[in-house]
Amino acid sequence: QLQLVESGGGLVQAGGSLRLSCVRSGDIFLITDMGWYRQYPGNQRELVATVTVGGTTKYADSVKGRFTISRDNAKKTVYLQMDSLRPEDTAVYYCRVGGVNYLRQNQDYWGQGTQVTVSS
Repeated sequence: QLQLVESGGGLVQAGGSLRLSCVRSGDIFLITDMGWYRQYPGNQRELVATVTVGGTTKYADSVKGRFTISRDNAKKTVYLQMDSLRPEDTAVYYCRVGGVNYLRQNQDYWGQGTQVTVSS
């Protein structure tokens, strides 16, 4: 199994920056991609940024040019650098790993979430 632990959330003023970290432990058969999602109260989780094992990145339009997803394989960590933060970025941010388990089944793995609050 795979466990994900996010950190780095907090309170920041508009225009400021935060860096979220997601450390994985355990293992699965294959990791295909990692990413960050966010959820506003009462809403579904929405994609923020993803990176495939090959390094291809994808960003939500709302964060393009402001957020950067990156990986550190040695630390088994994926990061989300969040710059030029806006109050609209306030949400719980979740790390997700997409992969294949040892039963050869596609499976998503989620962290516990970390709160990001951007004040105006």
